[in-house]
Amino acid sequence: MKISSLFSSSGEWARDGGPHHQIVISSRVRLARNLRGHPFPGWAKKNDRLQILELIKPQVEALPEMEDALSSYLQELSALEKQALVERHLISREHAAKGAGSAVVVDQKQALSIMINEEDHLRMQVLLPGLQLRNAFKALDKVDTTLETKLDYAFHPHLGYLTACPTNVGTGMRASAMVHLPGLVLSDQINPVIQAINKIGLAVRGLYGEGTEAMGNLFQISNQITLGEPEEEIISQLNKVIEKIIENEENARQVLLQKKPGTLLDNIGRGFGILSHAYAMTSKEALNLLSFLKLGVDIGFFPPDRQKDIDDLFVITQPAHLQSIASQPKLDPEGRDTLRAQIIREKLRAFPNPDTSKVVLPSPPTGETHHE
Repeated sequence: MKISSLFSSSGEWARDGGPHHQIVISSRVRLARNLRGHPFPGWAKKNDRLQILELIKPQVEALPEMEDALSSYLQELSALEKQALVERHLISREHAAKGAGSAVVVDQKQALSIMINEEDHLRMQVLLPGLQLRNAFKALDKVDTTLETKLDYAFHPHLGYLTACPTNVGTGMRASAMVHLPGLVLSDQINPVIQAINKIGLAVRGLYGEGTEAMGNLFQISNQITLGEPEEEIISQLNKVIEKIIENEENARQVLLQKKPGTLLDNIGRGFGILSHAYAMTSKEALNLLSFLKLGVDIGFFPPDRQKDIDDLFVITQPAHLQSIASQPKLDPEGRDTLRAQIIREKLRAFPNPDTSKVVLPSPPTGETHHE
């Protein structure tokens, strides 16, 4: 598969609903693995990385799941193509900076992605729509088991799988869910929720992982402990926390509808109005306003069949995707902002105005009449 074919459609995780899809955008499970007797990528010389790459890449390509997959050496991809893979959450920002000696293999559904010579020799992930942590782990565990029969993993009988970063030693697993929490943000409950999550040993990160901002009211919730706990327990604990977050977000949305409908309507209405008429739009502003349109679909202000349009806009309005759409060789930031606004305006032309018939706004106060 060519990379142009991969970019011609959204990934399965971005276009299919999945369980609890109104709040949980996607579930991801990632495994880190290294080969015994070979230096980790950060310490390996170029010839070592090339040797490791040629040991691993054919085995990955031979997986049944990788039939007709995209398989590419990093140096064969342009900076724009690598950035687009980052925007689709198929490779990390760190991997996008790699060149000779690294590669990526992505299945047709864009659900299974394997990075070779990132921080570890192997970084494998499965990305599924909605809350499907157990299904993601099951699919990835099958791939990992197959590769382990072909490759000699670095494994310690007491420590578990050995990794470049000590925080990954043990299972080598990171499980995470991308959640959309506008209700908790609008009701000023998000900070206490994040603090509570951190206290139980989980991490809260932004849209693109560690060190990134939570734009569009999107947050990644993931495990931090990988040593001394079985994978099933890690998945189970994270799943319970996500289910509690879903409950909190649903409650926050209901309270806003009942007690602060004006606040809710104002944010959704302003978002719709600005997105429908703006002629320049930054990536951050677009994501934040699209978040309110997504909320509007979730609570019935817009028809449910408009959800796909909004999900598409979350992807195609990111910088690398905009550049791939543009007819010009290279867009400057101002050009991207103009094109982003144009694409959004065109997409929203078919949108009806928000249906607020289900919301009862408080009557304005009436003045008292005094009789002499």
